Amino acid sequence: MTTTASPTDRPSPWRDELRATLALAWPLILTNLSMSLIGATDVVMVGWLGPTELAAASLGFNLCMIAAIFCMGLVTATAPMMASERGAKAHSVRDIRRTFRQGLWVAVAIMIPIWLVLWQTETVLLTLGQQAELASKAQSYVRAYMWSILPFLWLIIARNFLSALEQPLWSLIIGTLGVFANAAFNYVLIFGKLGLPPLGLVGAGIGSILANVFMFLGMVAVISYHPKFRRYHLFGRWWRSDWPRFRALWKLGLPIGVTMGLEGGVFGVAVMLMGLIDTASVAAHAIALQVASVTFMVPMGLAQAATVRVGIGYGRRDAALIRRAGWTSFVMGTGFMAAMAVFMWLFPELLVAVFIDRDAAINAEVVQLAISFLAIAALFQIVDGAQVVGAGMLRGLHDTSVPMLIAAFGYWVVGIGVGAWLAFYQGWNGVGIWVGLATGLGIVAVLMLVRWSLRARLGLLP
Repeated sequence: MTTTASPTDRPSPWRDELRATLALAWPLILTNLSMSLIGATDVVMVGWLGPTELAAASLGFNLCMIAAIFCMGLVTATAPMMASERGAKAHSVRDIRRTFRQGLWVAVAIMIPIWLVLWQTETVLLTLGQQAELASKAQSYVRAYMWSILPFLWLIIARNFLSALEQPLWSLIIGTLGVFANAAFNYVLIFGKLGLPPLGLVGAGIGSILANVFMFLGMVAVISYHPKFRRYHLFGRWWRSDWPRFRALWKLGLPIGVTMGLEGGVFGVAVMLMGLIDTASVAAHAIALQVASVTFMVPMGLAQAATVRVGIGYGRRDAALIRRAGWTSFVMGTGFMAAMAVFMWLFPELLVAVFIDRDAAINAEVVQLAISFLAIAALFQIVDGAQVVGAGMLRGLHDTSVPMLIAAFGYWVVGIGVGAWLAFYQGWNGVGIWVGLATGLGIVAVLMLVRWSLRARLGLLP
């Protein structure tokens, strides 16, 4: 007697891809959230020192973040390279090791000029018109904090290695431990506990160094001793040069760094444009942007998963796997953001109330502006998720240069251009800036999706 398998029992490549993407993405999403919690902890503890210290630290931190985001984009190239190397040879060791080690080299190479610039933070901030007292305090903070960027970049490279092997859970575990370690280091050093003198802003910078070193050493321990990873011997003779791989990482990573820098920069400019309108617009913008930043962690994690899954297909020269991997992450990312958009449309007052007392008369203008911004941010959510996942899909194909140009056009020409025109020439004020941002991100999302859809005609497939 024979039995026929039911439709749900039959192998489904799309269902398998969905499972693989989910298994890879959820630890990455939570790891991204843990990194956000570390930043939030720093803000809270420095805020306890006083408004002047918080303002100075914010200036210094934002300056560091501009540099760190670019550098993070540069070393992000290790993810698609290691994924495609694993796809080409399932048991590849040497090529993955080469990419990992040269990623460490690239991080050191880019940080040397970055450190030289950050050392002159006071001069930079004074040139930008900031107050002398804030610039001086910011420099004392940055001259400690800036040394934490290198172990942070090395941590990103280690996370990319684990992601390429589709073993991201360790990144989540170490990232979670890092949240508590960062809080402990900051508390002791900023306020002078356990017999140590209070170091204030300098203590906050040193705490960040210790937290990032702690997390990186945790990664080193896992990678060096875990049975699944120790066979790669990633840290053996890491000092040996490999100039062809070093150049390949720069070629692939530099456009990613520029793209991420352009995206981060456009939001910085948006804040400055809000400041030209009024204080209430700045406050309302901060609330709407914070809501969007939290939900953004989900498509960002899916974009990282897409890079790895598409990269594996790229290495295998498997067009069907590339198609499934890309579209699966894209539908999941945009679907989640669409759900969040509906929530923001239906319950804007509830979201605003998390950040500000909506019943206080003094906050009435900020509350109304924030609600109006969230209405636009809901649409913004969908296109922002689409463009970040689209970029991740193309990175899996080692396609970074044209996406960089797309980002420059969409973010700066359309986003800032349309936003400034609507805000200041059409009288839309803050709503105009948000419409501009949403329009720019929409253009980027459409162009990324068109490029992905035409990948065979454009010669992007292996």
